[in-house]
Amino acid sequence: MTTHAALIRVYREQIGRIVATLIRVLGDFDLAEEIAHDAFAAALEQWPTEGSPSNPAGWLVQTARHKAVDEVRRRAIGRRKLQQAQIVAEVEASFQPEPDVESGLEDDRLRLMFTCCHPALALEAQVALTLRTLGGLSTEEIARAFLVPPTTMAQRLVRAKGKIRDANIPYRVPPTEQLSERLDAVRAVVYLVFSEGYAATAGDAFIRRDLCNEAIRLGLLLAKLLPDRSETEGLCALMLLHDSRRDARLDDAGDIVLLEDQDRARWDEDEIREGLALTESALRKCARQPGPYALQAAISACHARAPRAQETDWRQIAVLYDILSEIHPTKIVSLNRAVAIAMLRGPEQGLAELDAIARGGELDGYYLFHAARADFLRRLGQLGAAAESYEKAKSLVLGDAERRFLDRRIAEVRRGS
Repeated sequence: MTTHAALIRVYREQIGRIVATLIRVLGDFDLAEEIAHDAFAAALEQWPTEGSPSNPAGWLVQTARHKAVDEVRRRAIGRRKLQQAQIVAEVEASFQPEPDVESGLEDDRLRLMFTCCHPALALEAQVALTLRTLGGLSTEEIARAFLVPPTTMAQRLVRAKGKIRDANIPYRVPPTEQLSERLDAVRAVVYLVFSEGYAATAGDAFIRRDLCNEAIRLGLLLAKLLPDRSETEGLCALMLLHDSRRDARLDDAGDIVLLEDQDRARWDEDEIREGLALTESALRKCARQPGPYALQAAISACHARAPRAQETDWRQIAVLYDILSEIHPTKIVSLNRAVAIAMLRGPEQGLAELDAIARGGELDGYYLFHAARADFLRRLGQLGAAAESYEKAKSLVLGDAERRFLDRRIAEVRRGS
C-alpha cells in the first residue's frame, strides 16, 4: 500500500474521533475540523519523505493535540493567564499520551453522533453533519451524494452548526430515560445514509459505494460503543446483508438485475457471514420482542441463506413480515409483505394485498408500488394494464438505471400484448 493510500485509509478511520474530541474541548465545530485537517495535511507533507510512522493513528492524535494547544495559545491573547492555562491543560489531558488508550476518544465520538442527530436539527442537516464530522467527507462529496450544489450543502452545514451553538445543544450522550428514543434517531440517520447509497434516488449512479461503506462503518461503530443494543446489531446486519449483493445488482452495462436473477456467486461471503452472525445475536438478545431492524435483517438472512432463488423460504419471510407489520405498521412494510405473499401464494393474492393498501392513496407517488403492481399484472397475463402501471412507475423515478429497467419491461409487455 502506498503512503498516500495508507493515509487515506487512516484518515477515514481517525478523522471522526479526532474531530469529536476537539469539538468537546474547544466547543467549536469549525475550529475542530480546521485543526484536524491541519494534522492530516502535515502527514501528507511529511510521511512521503520521512516514511509512515509505526503508529499512524497515534501520530495524528498527537499532532492534532499540539496544533490545538498552539491555536488555543494564539487565540488566548488578552485572556487571563489562568483561563488560558486551564484551557491548554484540558486540551493536553484530552489526548492521552498513550495512543492505544482509546476509551475517551470513543466516548467523544458517541457524544458527537448524538449531537449531530439531535431532534432540534432538520433530518437533512443531521445526515450532512454526521457525514461531515464523523465521516470526514468534504462538503463537495456530501453535496454530490445528495445532488445539491456545494454552496447549498455548505449553507446547510453552517445552519446546523449555528443551531447547535445558538440552541446550546448539549454535547453528550442522552440520559438513560431519553437514550432509546434518541438512539432510534441516530440509527435512522445511519440507515438513511445507507439507503441513499444502496439505491440512489436520482442521477446516473444507482449504487454509491462510498455512502454504503460510510453507513456500515458508522453502524458498526455505534454497535461497538453501545454493545448491549440489539437493534443496532440488527441495523448493522441488515446493511451488511444488503450490501453483500451489490456486485450482482447491476450487469456489465450498468442495468438493474433483480434479486431473483442475480448471480449469487458474486455475493460477498464475508459480509454475509458477518451479517448472519449479527442477525442471530440481535434476535437472541431480543427474543421476546425483536425490533424492526432485527426483523428486517432476519428477512434478508432468508435470502442470503438460499443457494438459489427458487429455494428462498418465502413462507418464513411472509411470517416475519406479519410480525413486522404488527410492530412497525408502515405502507412500505405492507408493500413488501404483499410481494412476499405474491411469491408464496401467487400474484393474484399479491394484487389483492396491493389493492387493500392502495385505498388510502399514500403510495400513489411511490414508484415501487406501481412497479410491483405492474409485475403482478404481467404475471397474470394482463399485459395492457401492466404496461400502464409500468408507465406510471416510470413517471415517478429519477434514477437512470430504474428508468432503463422500466423501459425494458414496458417494451416486453407491449410486445406480448
